[in-house]
Amino acid sequence: MTEPSDPSSGPTGAEPVAAAGFVLRPGLRALAQVAGLAALWWASDQVMRALHLPIPGSVAGLAVLVLLLRTGWLPLAWVAEGAGWLLAEMLLFFIPAVVAVVQYPAVILRSGWQLLLVILLGTVGVMVGTALVVERVVRLEQRLRRSAEP
Repeated sequence: MTEPSDPSSGPTGAEPVAAAGFVLRPGLRALAQVAGLAALWWASDQVMRALHLPIPGSVAGLAVLVLLLRTGWLPLAWVAEGAGWLLAEMLLFFIPAVVAVVQYPAVILRSGWQLLLVILLGTVGVMVGTALVVERVVRLEQRLRRSAEP
C-alpha cells in the first residue's frame, strides 16, 4: 500500500489520501466526498425545515461548507475531488429539463419566445449579480490586506 499523503495538500487523484485515520483510493475517495456533501445538504435541509426558516437547505448547507472551509475545520482536500466530479458532471443534472422540453413541444411552440426571454433575462441577471458580488469581495479582500499590512 502506498504511503498516505498529507490531507492538507490537494488531491492528485493518483495516490490514497489519509483523512481522519482512513486511507481511501481515488475512486472511493470521490464517492465518499460526494456522500459527505450530500449528507451536509440533507442535514442542512432538515435543520431549515425543523426551524421553519425560509432559506433552502442547499443554500444553508453551502454557507456551512464555506464556513468550514474558511475556518480550516474542513480541509479542502477532503471535498475537492468529489466537488470536482459534481461540477464536471453538472450537465447530467439538467437532463430532466431537456426531457421536459422534448415531451412538451406544443408549449415550446406556443410560448417559446417567452421562455427564451426568461432564460436570457435570468442569465443576464445571474451574470450581473455574480460580477457585483465578485467585485465587492475583491475590494473587501484588498481592504483587509491593506489594513493587515504594518
